[in-house]
Amino acid sequence: QVLLVESGGGLVQAGGSLRLSCAASGRTFSSYAMGWFRQAPGKEREFVAAINWSGTMTYYADSVKGRFSISRDNAKNTVYLQMNSLKPEDTAVYYCAAVYSRVPVSLINTAEWDYWGQGTQVTVSS
Repeated sequence: QVLLVESGGGLVQAGGSLRLSCAASGRTFSSYAMGWFRQAPGKEREFVAAINWSGTMTYYADSVKGRFSISRDNAKNTVYLQMNSLKPEDTAVYYCAAVYSRVPVSLINTAEWDYWGQGTQVTVSS
């Protein structure tokens, strides 16, 4: 079991940057693959990024590739999402997710992830 709490969301102008954090509670954080998803009003939750247990492998949605970067600090039980060159279409509630062991083969499928945070709002103005 793991408890996830996101922070770092807020209001930013287009072209700006934000860094989201997800703090995890548990003894085996380093054994979990971690991910970020987002959900905009009226839309389904969509995959953003994922990282394996050691931080050596990362995965990104095409819409954020080259702009967002996922990382983790297992000593701090924290995963990060650095968001640069933000666009208005990035506006959404951002959720972190966790699954024990490997990154799921169907990583964009929300059903493959076992644990979820409550989300943090990111708003990008034009």
